[in-house]
Amino acid sequence: MAGYRKLGRPSAQRKAMLRNLVTALLEHGKIMTTNTRAKETQSIAEKMITLGKQGNLHARRQALSYIIKEDVVKKLFDEIAPKYSDRNGGYTRVLKIAPRRGDAAEVVLLELV
Repeated sequence: MAGYRKLGRPSAQRKAMLRNLVTALLEHGKIMTTNTRAKETQSIAEKMITLGKQGNLHARRQALSYIIKEDVVKKLFDEIAPKYSDRNGGYTRVLKIAPRRGDAAEVVLLELV
């Protein structure tokens, strides 16, 4: 079994979608999406916060290579990561909302703890 979900998209589209979701989560603090997308986004976002906790130049450049907006990276390193300095993981939470009206896909709220 593969180590990630394919989400029914070609690899380039999947990577772009996940980059956008992680950027939006770190920018706004919470996003609404489907359950499977949220689970994939959650693992990547936690890795980005761990990079933010390292706080060195190499970690900042690694985060900049994945996160689309530079001001979100600045927010990650200056505001979000110091908030989780005493925490060893579990920076995000998935709350189930309701089935989506059109296709009954399970919609969840992915938020920073």
